[in-house]
Amino acid sequence: MYSVFSNFIKDKNSICVIQAENPDGDSMGSAIALDYLLSDKNISLYCPVDVPKYLRYFSDWSRITNEFNFKADGYIIVDTAANILLSKLLDDSAIKNRLYNAPVLIIDHHETPDDVEFPHQSIINVLPACAELIFDIAKDQDIEIDKKAAEAIFQGILSDTLGLTSSSVTDKTFEIAAELTRLGANIAELEERRREFMKKSPRILDYKADLIKRIEYSLDGELATVHIPWDDIREYSDEYNPNVLILEEMRLVEGVKVAVAIKTYPDGKVTGKIRTALEAPIAEKIAGYFGGGGHPQAAGFRTYDTTYEEVIRDLVKIVPELLSNV
Repeated sequence: MYSVFSNFIKDKNSICVIQAENPDGDSMGSAIALDYLLSDKNISLYCPVDVPKYLRYFSDWSRITNEFNFKADGYIIVDTAANILLSKLLDDSAIKNRLYNAPVLIIDHHETPDDVEFPHQSIINVLPACAELIFDIAKDQDIEIDKKAAEAIFQGILSDTLGLTSSSVTDKTFEIAAELTRLGANIAELEERRREFMKKSPRILDYKADLIKRIEYSLDGELATVHIPWDDIREYSDEYNPNVLILEEMRLVEGVKVAVAIKTYPDGKVTGKIRTALEAPIAEKIAGYFGGGGHPQAAGFRTYDTTYEEVIRDLVKIVPELLSNV
């Protein structure tokens, strides 16, 4: 079923595994798992940004570097098939040239259409997590999954399924979780490791209180939004992602069906992270309106073509339309 994977790796001694510029637990788990699974290859792990501190609960996170390996025989991109999420790579002419002229394989689990501009092969299967797809590929191709790979895969799945609680989770996901447990991945130990890195300093807790006060409600309280300007991003993001701090709190407010955290940057970039209530599975549709994508309850977008005020205006317009079709 996944012979494209074995065909891609068979003639390559060195492979660079790439994450997009917005790394999360699923992309981290997928990339690190491939490092373990392809132990007979020379694997380098690349991300165009430094790994944020709140993601450093992964063993061997420090293997991930923002120095691109131009000498790799091939490149595997995990957890995205969206051109806009690779903009940091494509903005670098040397990296762009390499991706246009070297073998590239994309492994992704989102429903968002593959619009990557450079030539590539792809394995795209809509699943709860990219790490689940990595597991499927390993099983299909008879690649041994050792304890370290099992842990990385399990951490990726747990991240993108909110601890196996999201609506995307299937019976197969639980079966995979059981097998990963048999292979040595202990969910309690993994969660304790994650929680240790999720601890907040008093300064971050004060900032969270400030963010909560900034939440704005629209559409009779069904839409909650918060603005995270560049000054906040610059000051707090390395220590703790403001989106992670606030989105769940917003989504759990009584009456809120859609929560959106919007970041603005000095270069005109606007990004949005979306979380929706279980009864309002429209996150990916909202993201799609702005050129992004994701899952029914969790999605995101990035745009250079609009302002913060215009994003709010468009949200107020499209959310009622999308909710009416649920």
